[in-house]
Amino acid sequence: MAKAKSTKAKAKAAPKAAAVPMTTAEAMVDAMLAHGIGTVYALPGVQNDFLFEALFRAGERMRTLHTRHEQGAAYMALGAALATGKPQAYAVVPGPGLLNSAAALLTAYSMNAPVLALIGEIPEADIGRHLGHLHEIRDQAGIIARLVDYSALIRKPDQAARRVADAIRAMASGRPGPASLQCSIDVWGKSGPVTAHPPLPPSAPKIDETALRKAVKLLGAAKNPLIVCGGGAQGASEEVTALSAMLQAPVLGYRRGRGVLDGRDPLSVTLPLAHELWRETDVVLGIGTRMLIQFRQWGVDKDLKVVRIDADPDEPSRLHKPVAALIGDAKPILRRLIDLLPAHNSKRGSRKAEMAERQAATRQRLDKLKPQIAFLDAIRAELPDDGILVDEVTQLGFAARLAFPVYKPRTFLSPGYQDNLGWGFATALGAQDARRDVPVVSISGDGGFMFTANEMATAVRHRIPLTTIVFADGAFGNVRRIQQERFGNRLIGSDLANPDFVRFAESFGAAGERARTPEELRMALRRAFARRDTPTLIEVPVGPLPSPWEFIFMPKVRGG
Repeated sequence: MAKAKSTKAKAKAAPKAAAVPMTTAEAMVDAMLAHGIGTVYALPGVQNDFLFEALFRAGERMRTLHTRHEQGAAYMALGAALATGKPQAYAVVPGPGLLNSAAALLTAYSMNAPVLALIGEIPEADIGRHLGHLHEIRDQAGIIARLVDYSALIRKPDQAARRVADAIRAMASGRPGPASLQCSIDVWGKSGPVTAHPPLPPSAPKIDETALRKAVKLLGAAKNPLIVCGGGAQGASEEVTALSAMLQAPVLGYRRGRGVLDGRDPLSVTLPLAHELWRETDVVLGIGTRMLIQFRQWGVDKDLKVVRIDADPDEPSRLHKPVAALIGDAKPILRRLIDLLPAHNSKRGSRKAEMAERQAATRQRLDKLKPQIAFLDAIRAELPDDGILVDEVTQLGFAARLAFPVYKPRTFLSPGYQDNLGWGFATALGAQDARRDVPVVSISGDGGFMFTANEMATAVRHRIPLTTIVFADGAFGNVRRIQQERFGNRLIGSDLANPDFVRFAESFGAAGERARTPEELRMALRRAFARRDTPTLIEVPVGPLPSPWEFIFMPKVRGG
């Protein structure tokens, strides 16, 4: 007891960190470094001049990676955040700079990605006066507030460290998501005494023991349990794997949930097989997922018992009230479930043989997508287990969500419910920049790639060895198919004029190749992965590809 009192007294007597004179910008950079952010994806501009001066003075401690467009900077921060699970930052000017980055920030919000947006502002005293300052925009703070979970305006140097700590904490508390800090042109360079602020622990709700006991009993007694994983399960792969084995429960990971359970495990299922299993399921456990497809498309009835684990307390009851809702981070909650389950778990035989047979039947059904799957198989054959695939809103991307085997968490990046065309290439650049230890492959159509194709200059300038595959059919292929099938082949706005993509890449100093078959793609990938400081673009000319929609928009199987 005496020792404990002595330690407590020492802690009370410890002196506070001394205040150090620095500019607001310098305080911002120091605070980001203290919170583990060592790269800022950015475009310079006059409102942020003092911020860039502080980034320069930080030297090798802080990397500043400049892009050719604000959307490229924001998407790169998003890709880095998704690939690592850690906060990443980008910096742009106000007004048009903010708006150019807004699609990526919106996507970060929809994907619960920890992206910190540093946005410049006009002179502080003139905010809201509509005087026509360069890049002024009406109610910038209001616009940003609809795209992030936390937003603040920094008004003086000694606020910067605390605001960074608050933003990082907010990004990790409850449902994760982006944050934004704004600072005026005349505040970045202000000097004053600044006290360092240590990282703040994220808020974590106490596990509801009553709900936990309900969940354990339901899952333990289930005859045909099913686990549905979303992005909120990416940090709990070990626990999901253990729980699936205990319950012999298939695990659906669609898009954001891919890789939580190794795709080679027979209990790891994708959307078509999960739809088949849905009619048989008596208890479903949703982990970090909205379950919109299951509840709205596949249907529910009184015989289906629902257990939810989610960081957002409002999420579990939005579409269908669960029997038990557990609020908080999935990992510790699942750990508690696993600890308590043996006392309640029914004896079940292994389902591995059954699921292997059903998996084979599903693969046979997906043979309809054989042209896409053949190319995806070529990518999987060359990509290491921990290599990362970034999909796109394209025919190959849709097929990848159904049929590309994913072995590890955070190795399949898909844009969530925004599903915004053009996100892929620049996002993959950020993922590759943050994970230079593994190959990253971006699959795009010719339509989506051209949204951020200018960032090939960024890839070359910063020696980012991303491998980009452009499947070129000369059209917005999905739009064209819809017009053909639903609107009597009345085609409008779907045809494209393309460059020679190989020469396009080579004109920047990147490697360019063309592959016409899956076998040629494998060889091109092998050569691309051997180039560890040079980006590669592989053009794959394709014609019309089979439609994936029957495997994505499947009919209701439960309820009225």
